[in-house]
Amino acid sequence: MSTMLSNLDLLRRVPLFSLLTVAQAEVISGAVVKKRFKRGEALVEQGQKSNALFILLTGRARVLTTDSRGREVILANLAQGDYLGEMSIIDNEPHSATVRAEVQTDVLMLGRTEFARCLTENASMSLVVMRGLVKRLRHADRKIESLALLDVYGRVAHALLDFATTDAQGQRIIRDKISRQDLAKMVGASREMVSRVMKDLEERGFIEVLPTGATVLKDRLDALG
Repeated sequence: MSTMLSNLDLLRRVPLFSLLTVAQAEVISGAVVKKRFKRGEALVEQGQKSNALFILLTGRARVLTTDSRGREVILANLAQGDYLGEMSIIDNEPHSATVRAEVQTDVLMLGRTEFARCLTENASMSLVVMRGLVKRLRHADRKIESLALLDVYGRVAHALLDFATTDAQGQRIIRDKISRQDLAKMVGASREMVSRVMKDLEERGFIEVLPTGATVLKDRLDALG
């Protein structure tokens, strides 16, 4: 019973499942499975099926694919509350990308049948899932546009703007130190090129790198991305 209550409590904290009725949440809480992934371990693999929805409880994960040269490309970053695997469940096709834990990551896993029941019995949840799919499609469109139309400066600016959050003072900031290697994988450029671009952006006042490693984005950066 304690495990069920624990799962129920966890479900109610996930935005997607907060829309369930109490009765629906109680049923689903008995069907979810908690699993821990080590740093570097794959939650799902591109080209394979898993038949489950994954909801991140703690940790971080990256959505990855490879380009025509076999180089790893970072498509997106996932954090607490994000979910994945819904596309493969809905269309019964293999995963279109690999998702790998960036740090130790705990997830809830919900099987295909139970997830389908959630969507069938709760219109609000179905709408949220559809909105999530549309959001990912729009993000993919922006990514394609960035890679096709922007130079390296524009692609780096675009990636930085996607990473940033707004603080209490209204300034856009990336609180964690950005790995140049990771940034290179996001924009389709070499690490050396990205390092040069970041240095130039800082010297020209487009960004400010704080002693803590955080990066403040200036308004003029918008013109590049």
